[in-house]
Amino acid sequence: MILVPITYKGGVFRHDEILDLIEDMGGYIIQKHMIAQEVVLQALVPKEDIDILKTVSRPLAGEVIPAPLVGTEIAVVSMSLEIHHLPHASCDVAEYLRTAGAKTNMIGLARGFGKRIGLLSDEERDIINEHDLAIYLFGNFETCIQQKMPTFRRGIKIPLVVCGGPSKETLMKVIDPPVAGYIGGMGRFMHRTKEPDELARLDEIVAEVTRVVDQRRTSIAKDPLSIAPARLMDVILESVPDIHEVTSPVPVVVQMDGIRVKLPYDPYAGRIKEVEIESGIKIADICDLRPSRMRDYILMKVKPFSETGMLV
Repeated sequence: MILVPITYKGGVFRHDEILDLIEDMGGYIIQKHMIAQEVVLQALVPKEDIDILKTVSRPLAGEVIPAPLVGTEIAVVSMSLEIHHLPHASCDVAEYLRTAGAKTNMIGLARGFGKRIGLLSDEERDIINEHDLAIYLFGNFETCIQQKMPTFRRGIKIPLVVCGGPSKETLMKVIDPPVAGYIGGMGRFMHRTKEPDELARLDEIVAEVTRVVDQRRTSIAKDPLSIAPARLMDVILESVPDIHEVTSPVPVVVQMDGIRVKLPYDPYAGRIKEVEIESGIKIADICDLRPSRMRDYILMKVKPFSETGMLV
């Protein structure tokens, strides 16, 4: 069964029918937003059942939209917290990726500005590596990007997508060895993206990130995970009652190869390891748990089939 990421938008009235239908199909609700009288669902749905979902949602004035980045957590990395790097470019990119279904976290570097100063601390590097993909938002100067990139890629284990003011061809020329993706013409600017050409550039970012994410999904499929991260999320929500006391809008974040549980590591990690998924198989058998560098959350990475010999 192939699960396809989608976003459902519709009215609050009778939206519980859509929730039940997705679960009956064998799909998963990744995130649910209630905005006034509108509900927005981000979900993974069996590919062969999408037409059924569209048919049922039509009388409810609902809309099913492809959302290729549902189930991913992306780091949007700004070179500094100062006004010439934040807020406009970083906020606009992070917000636009959310419309495609991604869960984004903005990371402002402490010493990222200037080609002579730019450094990446161990903590910043560890936090970036906890994501599925990172987007580096560089400035407008070719020589600055060329000189800083070796330092900013050192120790990064996830795919990188680089945005900068120079053209895409120039970025590909000055960055060696290559990174996973490039977006040119997107450097520093001091206004919100409103013009058609600026919005087209954001669409280009979504397309490039989607391409890189699809490549990683294909790589993961060659050695499938022992359990789907979305199903692991459901197990945590059912088996750990305290997760429902978390005030964060997304207490469990689904990633491509695991989940982030927003509970402190020391009090809960031991209990979560002993949770039984089915017939004697515990979470500890198919997942690695470690403390996140982000607020001491629990980071759970699912082991591949080649390591466990199990598909749950």
